This record gives sequence, C-alpha cells and structure tokens, in this order.
Amino acid sequence: MMNITRQLRPSLAKALMPTAMRAMSADSKLVELTMNEKTGIATVTMNRPPVNSLNLELLQGLLKAFEGLEDDRKCRGMILTSSSPTVFSAGLDIMEMYKPKPDRVKEFWTTLQDVWLALYGSSFPTVAAINGHSPAGGCLLSLCCEYRIMCPNYSIGLNETKLGIVAPKWFMSSMLGAIPYREAELALTSGRMFSTDEALKIGLIDEVASDKADAIAKSEKFLSQFAKIHPIARKLTKLNLRHSALEWMQENKELDLNIFISFVGQPIVQKSLEKYLEGLKAKQAK
Repeated sequence: MMNITRQLRPSLAKALMPTAMRAMSADSKLVELTMNEKTGIATVTMNRPPVNSLNLELLQGLLKAFEGLEDDRKCRGMILTSSSPTVFSAGLDIMEMYKPKPDRVKEFWTTLQDVWLALYGSSFPTVAAINGHSPAGGCLLSLCCEYRIMCPNYSIGLNETKLGIVAPKWFMSSMLGAIPYREAELALTSGRMFSTDEALKIGLIDEVASDKADAIAKSEKFLSQFAKIHPIARKLTKLNLRHSALEWMQENKELDLNIFISFVGQPIVQKSLEKYLEGLKAKQAK
C-alpha cells in the first residue's frame, strides 16, 4: 500500500488544565481546538466571523490543527464544527481569488490542497457537526469527514457553477464518496443546494440533529463505537477506500495548482467574481 501518511509537524504542546477538557493551541484565533481527555475525542471549531469564509489564515489554522491531531497519540476521533450560530462555513473566501496577488493565491490553493489531504486522509475517524449553512468549500470540508450530522433548516452543496467556477476533480471525488454518480452529476452541473431533509434523503448527510448540542452528542456517539474496533484495521480500511483520490492529489498537486491559477486569472472568471461581490454588497446595503 502506498505511504499515505506524510511527515507531520511536531505534536502540539499540552496545556495543563485540571478538567477533562484540554485546550490545544492551533496557533490561530481562527481555529479553536479542544481535547476530551477521557474519550480522546477532539473538537475543532472554525471561528472566523461572520461566516467562516475560508481564507489563507483560516486554512492554515485548520491544517495546523489536523496535523497536530495526527501527532497526538491520545486522539481517538475528531469533530469539526463552527462557532457561528447559523453558518458552518460559507466556503472559499472570494477575496482570495478576486484580483489575487500571485504568491498569496498560490499559497492559498496549496494550503487548501493540504487541508483536504490531511482531513480526507486522516488516520483518526472524523465527524462534521454541521450547525449552519454549508455551501461550496464548507460542503467540501464536511464531505472529507466520514460522517455528517446536520442541524435542521439549513442548506448544503457544491454550488460552484452558480458562481461561474468549476469544482476541481477532488471536490467531485469527495461528493462521489457520499452520493450516487448520477445524483452527483446533476448536483454539480446545476450547482444545487440541498436542504437538511433533502441532504439526508440523498445521503449527503447521515443524521439530523435538533441543534448544535445534539449534533455534538450524536457525533460523540458515532465516534465512541470505534473504541471497540482495532485502530490499525480501521485506519487501513479507510485509507484503502480513499486511496485513489488521495493518490491522485499527491501526484497532481502542481498540475491542479496550475489549472486553478490559469482558470481564476481569466477575465470572464474575474468578471463573474466581481458580479458576485457586487451582489453581496447590495444585500448588505439593504
């Protein structure tokens, strides 16, 4: 089997706390990381108000958290959620792609690639507690997790085509791991967003929770079942199932970056992003 596990950064320093919950530094106020010492379940909370738009700094914080958990032998699972009361993540920050600076936009995209590799290929089990709307990149993060629990009356989906953007191959692979090919094709080409109930019916999410607290509780219950499963067997089974997509990314990171840079630099794409930003400003002005 190919070596999916990469060389990771040194483990994060433990903060001495008298309670069962241990706060862990992710070197970013944009990401909160805690560990339940009794269960070994970590919670990673995105904290970039108002909507957790995925800019370079938030992605760097997420990457640091995911890599740190790989180094933490006590980690038995991870819950990904949001500090926002209504949004899980609004997706990629448009300002990272609109009239971008060459060096920053390259770092932005390569960091996103690394976040996907770290989360999609994590050795520990993962759950997305989706406590708000989750379009585009927000949906991608949840699809990287092995299980998805969503609160009611929100929406989720890869809606890139509505913004004049093409979802990359690895975005598509993530969705194809959750729903049937035909449903994915229709959703991706139309940029469809699914309600919580629709997402459950199609298999885009696995459970519905009444609120965030319930989503966290259900996440902990899902992760607890792996206490009785041999961790090496579970990890290798997961990585074998995800082998093709992970291998493609590892072998094509530079190609994928060049495609993105070329695409986002096209005048028609920049015009589409400009129209989208103007629409956002008009909504905010009302």
